[in-house]
Amino acid sequence: MKLESWLAFGAHSDDVEIGMSGSIAIHTAKGGTVTICDLTKAELSSNGTVDRRKEEAKNAAEVLGVTERLNLGIPDRGIFMKEEYIAAVVSVIRKVKPDTIFVPYSLDRHPDHGNCTKLVEEAAFSAGVKNVSDPEGLPPHRVKNIYFYFINGFHKPHLLVDISSVFEKKVAALNCYESQFVKGDDSFDTPLVNGYIESVSAREKMYGSEAGVAFAEGFITKKPYLLKTL
Repeated sequence: MKLESWLAFGAHSDDVEIGMSGSIAIHTAKGGTVTICDLTKAELSSNGTVDRRKEEAKNAAEVLGVTERLNLGIPDRGIFMKEEYIAAVVSVIRKVKPDTIFVPYSLDRHPDHGNCTKLVEEAAFSAGVKNVSDPEGLPPHRVKNIYFYFINGFHKPHLLVDISSVFEKKVAALNCYESQFVKGDDSFDTPLVNGYIESVSAREKMYGSEAGVAFAEGFITKKPYLLKTL
């Protein structure tokens, strides 16, 4: 059976890894394709540089077996509902042709994460409309599902994915972002350099305990989830 094609969006490199790198590792290990699209180069990050973030993102993608990693170069802290940004995301969706899209859950302390969600949802709808044009003149593509992953906070998920078997791979992917999660002598003091990976691990452990497994990742869906049987 052919596995779904996934397209995961984040405002910054490391967003997707924080929220769903365990699920990605499981999907790619089974032969599924995953493309990550970072909207910005995170040029306003308190720690690290654009070049270093780019290298860290590349390394994390390799750890997870990601097929392709894209960056749209939208200004950091400038993710707004602009026609050119919508069109750029439409082009990515039509080019990748994913079955399922993943975006951050909009209730997040960082405004860029919620704005990323709004922009991608708008573009996902437009990507499926025949008479909506994009810069590359690509044919329409309609995604089957959009799921929302968690970055910051402990939200109540609709769905849980057991990532116990790949949890160490998730930690390895996060550890690729040394500039963000490791406190150095010259690091600016942010929530990310103060035990952030441990906080993410604790969240996934809490979700896992609710489902009777060691670790799990949580997701939100706006559509009813169809089961053949309870």
